[in-house]
Amino acid sequence: MKLIINNSSMQPIYEQAAGQIKAMIMEGQLKEGDMLPSVRALAKDLRVSALTVKKSYDALEQEGFVITVHGKGSFVACANQSLILEEKKKEMEADMETAIRKGRSCGMSDEEIAEMFHIILED
Repeated sequence: MKLIINNSSMQPIYEQAAGQIKAMIMEGQLKEGDMLPSVRALAKDLRVSALTVKKSYDALEQEGFVITVHGKGSFVACANQSLILEEKKKEMEADMETAIRKGRSCGMSDEEIAEMFHIILED
């Protein structure tokens, strides 16, 4: 599994790893039942603490993307399409919020932002 960790990022390492694994699941690169690397193996590959990787896996399990079987490892959970769709909607909402903030920061009114949204929507 190829993950890229940015040590100078403000985002915690465990969130970076969890986010990249989640993206791989949502994009279909990791499929239901696929085994994730062991905590120790991934920690060694990323050159981070095993506790950091464990925290990533725990976060993914809490969100329903991964299941952990004690003594066997962590696996991609049942591909819950509604969960994946909801996650994509959250990402889109965050992107839209960023775009609105950028528009406002350059002096655009809400009406101008909405007009731009409708123009882009028509394409």
